[in-house]
Amino acid sequence: MKGKWLSFGVLVALAAGLLNVVSCGRDQELVSIQVQPDTENFGDSNTPVQLDAGLNVQLRALGSYIHPPVTKDITDQATWSSNTPQMVTANSTGLITATGGACGNTLVSATVNTNKSSGGISSSGALVTGYMTANVICFTGSGGGSGNPALTMTFLGNGSGTVTSSPTGFSCSSPGPCASQAFPSGTPLTLTATPADSSTFGGWTVCPNATTTNVCTFTVATSTTLQVTFN
Repeated sequence: MKGKWLSFGVLVALAAGLLNVVSCGRDQELVSIQVQPDTENFGDSNTPVQLDAGLNVQLRALGSYIHPPVTKDITDQATWSSNTPQMVTANSTGLITATGGACGNTLVSATVNTNKSSGGISSSGALVTGYMTANVICFTGSGGGSGNPALTMTFLGNGSGTVTSSPTGFSCSSPGPCASQAFPSGTPLTLTATPADSSTFGGWTVCPNATTTNVCTFTVATSTTLQVTFN
């Protein structure tokens, strides 16, 4: 009789050991990331885009795990990125900020490289990513201003300079940005970028008809944001 109880005890111990191995093989695993909020709007149609610069919002990354099912705040574990940084930037803590340089929609991602589970089981190269959409609303001039399309100028580089227009009506000096509604739709416009002091012209980053010279020509049609670099 004692032998039977001994055998039963051995089987129980073996079963417990097997359960422990199985549980270790199915340790907690990150399966998805939800970014909150999932959509954020900056500005409005009556505000020139450059005036949106500095508007920001703090994002959160919520990770969904299995074994067991649980949701955790993993904001500080995620790598944050914006696919249009000239529109919206994302820093290492998940703070997104409108730059005032462009309008439209951009995706912001939160990614975690799950090289190991929380129990140390290798899963090298596994990436889990969540997304949200940031919208910088384009300026249309409705409800204010002259009603003409808005021309917005922003500057890049470490140098300085001035952009002037022909016909006259627009002049913008770094660091800017500047905005104007001086030109009706259909106006042929020539912009000339002139470096100041010892600075040099570095190029048009955004120009409807970009050239290698310091002159940008286009016909005003819709609200447009341009960028020029002075080095």
